[in-house]
Amino acid sequence: MTTPPVFSAKWLIKSSGKLITVIVFLILDFLDNFFCIVFRILDECFEGKASPCYCEKKGEQVGDDELQLSETLYGRKNVFREMGFLGFARIWENSKKRGGVVGGEVVVNRWSDCGCESCVSWMKNGDHQKLHVVVREPSKATIDDCMVKPTENVIFLHGFLCSSSFWTETVFPYISEPKNRNYRLFAVDLLGFGRSPKPRDCSYTLKDHIEMIEKSVIYPFALDSFHLVGHSMGCIIALALAAKHSNSVKSITLVAPPFFPTKDGGSSIALNKLAEKSLWPPLLFGSSVMTWYEHLGRCVCFLICRNHRTWEKMLKLITGKRDLHFTAMDLTRHTHHSGWHTMHNVICGGATVLDSYLTVLVKAGTKICIIHGDRDQVVPIECTINFKMKAPHSDVNILKNADHSSVIFGREKEFAQYLEHIW
Repeated sequence: MTTPPVFSAKWLIKSSGKLITVIVFLILDFLDNFFCIVFRILDECFEGKASPCYCEKKGEQVGDDELQLSETLYGRKNVFREMGFLGFARIWENSKKRGGVVGGEVVVNRWSDCGCESCVSWMKNGDHQKLHVVVREPSKATIDDCMVKPTENVIFLHGFLCSSSFWTETVFPYISEPKNRNYRLFAVDLLGFGRSPKPRDCSYTLKDHIEMIEKSVIYPFALDSFHLVGHSMGCIIALALAAKHSNSVKSITLVAPPFFPTKDGGSSIALNKLAEKSLWPPLLFGSSVMTWYEHLGRCVCFLICRNHRTWEKMLKLITGKRDLHFTAMDLTRHTHHSGWHTMHNVICGGATVLDSYLTVLVKAGTKICIIHGDRDQVVPIECTINFKMKAPHSDVNILKNADHSSVIFGREKEFAQYLEHIW
């Protein structure tokens, strides 16, 4: 019995696609190892010392447990690395301090990072230990009302490769006047993004992010109660912050939360779900390159982030617009070091601890509301389904024909009204 021609054609196309994918990522494996050596040489030339990387096995760096590093930093398989491609050139140097050293002083800014005024403004602010926070105070006309009714506080946490503009440009303008009179809104630039500090001696763990939010918002403004709103990666940080301050949190609103409940190997599951090695769609391919390949990712950041002013000028000329959309600007407002570590230690590494955080919040009876688009290709909707199973009391709202961005973009007024209803 012969195989039908149609079946044979489909099998051939599918097999060819898989073979091409394997070949492409083998080439990327090689290139990542190659640029590992290239960057070591360049770092030593420009900074006097090669920046450490994660090309060697875990355990050779002092203080891994203390730094709470994600398993995915070391667990990214690379064929050429496994073959000992880097054996002749030791990349990792035992040191707790990240960053090159010149003349005995730590070089804060890598040679491959942008050094323009907007990117290094946090170094000149006088206080390098606080985040950039946009605060919208209650209306002055109702100070007397606030004395009778205490001011409500809301902390907004953006997602990966975003900034506080994600909230100030979308939600803040649509908050109704009654709420403006008695609500104080905080939009935070998370550590390593926007105008906030981007230190090289930081591993950007969940603990680092939480401590910076406490130092920048909760403690200086003496917040004894507050609401939390997070989008994508911001949801993970919001859950961690809420679990630590469960007695102070009045509600949590999560938009497209990347929740993977598996404890053992949860970080690897998150990595494969959010950045699967695939050539299609293009967004997923880009995510896989930037997440799996440390040194190729640094190349991309060198070409785009370091030269963001040039790209912005070109975009303005092409589009004929004087001002670019804030999302385009935010994409380059980070360093490779901050983006790489946040991706692995927060988004992937957070999968191993979210179960415990959620258990705390369920026991505390914290009000949790979730919004997710049914066409989200960045964070699969199964994440919200898993979340609902773990926290049955949470309120879930699935938006039809909405993706990772349009769950808010184009629905700003409705989203603001939804938040007001929750508060």
